[in-house]
Amino acid sequence: MKRFWKDLKSHYRYAIYSAKSELKSEVANSYLNWIWWVLEPFCFMLIYAFIFGVVFNASEQYFPVFIFLGITAWDFFNRCLTQSVKLLKNNKSIVTKVYIPKFILLISKMFFNGYKMLFSFAIIVIMVIYFRIPITLNVLYVIPIFIVLFVVTFACMTHLMHYGVFIQDLANVTNIVLRMVFYLTGIFYNIEKRLPAKYTGILMKGNPMALVLSGIRKCVLYGQAPDVKWLFIWFIIGIIVAALGIRKIYKNENSYVKVI
Repeated sequence: MKRFWKDLKSHYRYAIYSAKSELKSEVANSYLNWIWWVLEPFCFMLIYAFIFGVVFNASEQYFPVFIFLGITAWDFFNRCLTQSVKLLKNNKSIVTKVYIPKFILLISKMFFNGYKMLFSFAIIVIMVIYFRIPITLNVLYVIPIFIVLFVVTFACMTHLMHYGVFIQDLANVTNIVLRMVFYLTGIFYNIEKRLPAKYTGILMKGNPMALVLSGIRKCVLYGQAPDVKWLFIWFIIGIIVAALGIRKIYKNENSYVKVI
């Protein structure tokens, strides 16, 4: 881990620069530019709010904000994981010519998607004001919750990036698994209210994204404290899995260049 912190200290500027460059290139030829970063999740929120709020008559309080919070956090997690699978192959020109710690590419992607997520949260602030949602000090729990989200996301990305080099079909498998997890995370429904108690406990403890989304909604919408115990457990699990992933990446750095 000493090598990890040393490499992070010496290369974090590259991660920031790379993320900024990718953000600029993404909106360079678009008429709406950065507005798409907000418009896309906002449109999905409207669609889900109509389908589940009107068609299926969902009774969740502050339902549009409930959905938008879920979509915003999920999009960050989903994009980071799907992009990590072919990350080394997509950066072949860099990886094969210049040495750079491979996990820096992952951090760059997290910066890239995290910056876009910030734009969505600006909309959430406006929605909170519009719907007159009372804010309590429990909203500060958002900070440790997002730390857990970042750690778990990075942990998953390290392993997906590694195996994505050697397994050609991993991208397809990842998309299928993420789609399944999407429906088991409670993006557009409240797991604790909609599912039987015996399934609720399994999903909330075994699915870190369900735990994260539930925690964000509790402290932002309802002024409640999240499940701190299980958030801490998943933080520790994320640290361990990330450490194993980083070790695997360092061990196979030379192999990546040969395979891609």
